[in-house]
Amino acid sequence: MLRFRLLSVPFASVLSPKAQITCSSLAIPRSRRLRSQMDSAYTTSSHPTKLLFRQLFEKESSTYTYLLADASHPEKPSLLVDPVDKTIDRDLSLVKDLGLKLIYAINTHVHADHVTGTGLIKSKLPGVKSVISKASNAKADLLIEPGDKIQFGDLFLEVRATPGHTLGCITYVTGDGPNQPQPRMAFTGDALLIRGCGRTDFQGGSSEQLYKSVTTVGEEMLHNPRLTKDEETFKNIMANLNLSYPKMIDVAVPANMACGFQDTSSKMC
Repeated sequence: MLRFRLLSVPFASVLSPKAQITCSSLAIPRSRRLRSQMDSAYTTSSHPTKLLFRQLFEKESSTYTYLLADASHPEKPSLLVDPVDKTIDRDLSLVKDLGLKLIYAINTHVHADHVTGTGLIKSKLPGVKSVISKASNAKADLLIEPGDKIQFGDLFLEVRATPGHTLGCITYVTGDGPNQPQPRMAFTGDALLIRGCGRTDFQGGSSEQLYKSVTTVGEEMLHNPRLTKDEETFKNIMANLNLSYPKMIDVAVPANMACGFQDTSSKMC
């Protein structure tokens, strides 16, 4: 089933980076509105800095990967959000074709439906740093915490804690400031989907935590059928989803805890 994820959010207000993602906004779904943005760079209102943005898709797990770069920086530094092992050659070819320098491969959480591509990326481009939250207890070059910033050129992503789908879920939010691109964008992984949210029945998931993480997003609180209810009703909905066991979980989770290396005895980040 195709999963819709929150991609771009105009932020009316943003609290401390250590707070959970907070906004009063319209979620911009992928489709016509987003597709028109995919082939152009975001430009800031007062500075020539540009964010180059591409949305990529892996059909077997219905996973979206995002490529971001500072297109105006001399080195064109870039990063990949939630890369998948099966599409690494495609993603790295795009990075090369666009003349970018990949510096980070980052994950929103330890995925259960696919193996992350961070390990393969590092084997092909040793200078790339893998990134995941410290709370996930997974291996990576950089273990980040809420409030941290991931800098690429003159642009940056803020790290927000959005636990609930898994223990260590985080959301990456494009930077705030006069030199940062507008509208701001939030990359939520599986914590918040457009008109839905991630499951909470494995990997340290918690319906209570997820409710508190995602009900601060204004439009979803108004229109998301799971989030228009009170917390107890939400927890009851999540407890009775009766979803099937993820077919990749027994392979994906151990590999993703080790940066995507399936032979965990010989390679670690």
